[in-house]
Amino acid sequence: MSAPESIEIRVLGNFAVRAGGEEIATLPVGSQRLLAYLALRDRAVARTVIAAAMWPDVAESRAGDSLRSALSRLDPVTHRAVVASTSGLRLGDAVEVDFRAAQALARRLLQTGTPIPASDLSQGAVAVLSNELLPDWHDEWVAGQAEDWRQLRVSALEEQARLLTERGKLARAAEAARAAIRVEPHRESAHAVLIRVHLAGGNQSEALRAYDRYRTLLEVDLGLEPTRLITDLVDGLGPA
Repeated sequence: MSAPESIEIRVLGNFAVRAGGEEIATLPVGSQRLLAYLALRDRAVARTVIAAAMWPDVAESRAGDSLRSALSRLDPVTHRAVVASTSGLRLGDAVEVDFRAAQALARRLLQTGTPIPASDLSQGAVAVLSNELLPDWHDEWVAGQAEDWRQLRVSALEEQARLLTERGKLARAAEAARAAIRVEPHRESAHAVLIRVHLAGGNQSEALRAYDRYRTLLEVDLGLEPTRLITDLVDGLGPA
């Protein structure tokens, strides 16, 4: 008997489902949304809760019908990926979800006193944390998870940049710091990390430019001034 096809669900960046390494491009929208909903949860969820979350603007009975339709229209491979029980619906343990792996990566980076493997500081790991969660989806059940992921990944990117700086991987450290800035452009700690990367490489002019960009952005957008936490990093670098 042949082994079942592996199933991967991608919710970071563009949504995608792969079976045996091949993308399944024919799933109806409702079925895609159901798989995405389950991918964002690591436990079984009651069918009534799923239906109400996914179809909040219709009557309960109609939402239930929509959920049953989404289930029935899964293809045979993805249908086997959904486990139904008295507790509700969940994805099978063998289903690989990029979001869950990315969450685990971020938490490893932020766990103090734990050795960090080189793979968690690789270019691929920086790229993983640079991805938004379903950026073109505007459902309420996505929004809360997306905000939690934004907060988690910006902290993890800053820590990646700090660790990479310590290990002398300055180009990758700068990449991680810039990714953190893209996540939260006004976050002072992210800009401070980038300045430290430039200083570690002896690039004082780049450090000053990074500081000046942040100061201008903060003033124009929010009418604020940088705090001493970041100005102290560049004190003495400019003209006397």
